[in-house]
Amino acid sequence: MKKHNFSAGPCILPQEVMKKASEAVAELDGMGLSLIEISHRSKAFVGIMEQARELALELLGLKNKGYEALFLQGGASLEFLMVPYNLLENKAGYINTGTWSDKAIKEAKLFGTVVEIASSKDKNYNYIPKGFSVPNDLDYLHLTSNNTIFGTQFKSFPETKLPMVADMSSDIFSRDIDHSQFDLIYAGAQKNMGPAGTTLVVVKKEILGNVSRKIPSMMDYQVHLSKDSMFNTPSVFAVYVSMLTLQWLKELGGVSAIEEINEKKAKLLYSEIDLNPLFEGYAAKADRSLMNATFNLKEPKLKETFDKMWQEAGINGLAGHRSVGGYRASMYNALSLESVGVLVDVMSDLERKA
Repeated sequence: MKKHNFSAGPCILPQEVMKKASEAVAELDGMGLSLIEISHRSKAFVGIMEQARELALELLGLKNKGYEALFLQGGASLEFLMVPYNLLENKAGYINTGTWSDKAIKEAKLFGTVVEIASSKDKNYNYIPKGFSVPNDLDYLHLTSNNTIFGTQFKSFPETKLPMVADMSSDIFSRDIDHSQFDLIYAGAQKNMGPAGTTLVVVKKEILGNVSRKIPSMMDYQVHLSKDSMFNTPSVFAVYVSMLTLQWLKELGGVSAIEEINEKKAKLLYSEIDLNPLFEGYAAKADRSLMNATFNLKEPKLKETFDKMWQEAGINGLAGHRSVGGYRASMYNALSLESVGVLVDVMSDLERKA
């Protein structure tokens, strides 16, 4: 039985994408060779990379607007380092809304002064800070759009003339926003786009080349851009599956179409969390994530029963992160409304049996 996969990452992928990817591992497009044994310099893979990059820009509404897309390696964790390497000359501002923001801040401090513009650490990151001001003397402002661990999400973004950078690892391509607000966006593929192994970076070219330090080739966005994201051997399989997922999303109707589905899934689950007296949400209601719903069971004595029930229902990956405890239901793009319904039914059944 195929599980209902609520894992926070690596993510659930569309079944048709999984099928095409598995076929390509055996043989790519009748070439007599596997996807994972062809040269990354071959015409076939260069075409795959070009299509993946183009689709990313198209779906984000950034095509022909001065942006380029790169598929790099190292995950968002390496981007914590690459962003300040390329952009931080004197001082940068960071909004601290969770573990990954905190890690990004740590890396940026290696390159210059870092100002923590706002933080929700005082309540273990269960809300998004508001009402803060952004200094105008920063090289850039960095934020994490969706917080996978704590289940919070920016619903609107700071208004600033400064270059703005966003880690969108866990909600990229999930909602229809104005991505041109940002000068650089990065996202590990494994949350909402493809398998682990590649990271999407979308950057406005004009913000690069303004730091005085020498940047190692592998850390330099301009080097990767000059080589069309092929400076070194890319993660061939991860890029290919990401391309398939982006094709799937485009055929579905794009980001606006998937946003409607994601809102239905989130509404269904959050309604149950709020109406069921056995559960309570972790994140502030105004800041709840469409992607990662965090919640707790009010009666610890029911934990064993509840855990057995959702596992027997074929649900996977529901345990909360150790920083929060409780439960976390990750509802990425490929997760069906039906799967969310199965979880809601289990929660409702627990209430009836309690």
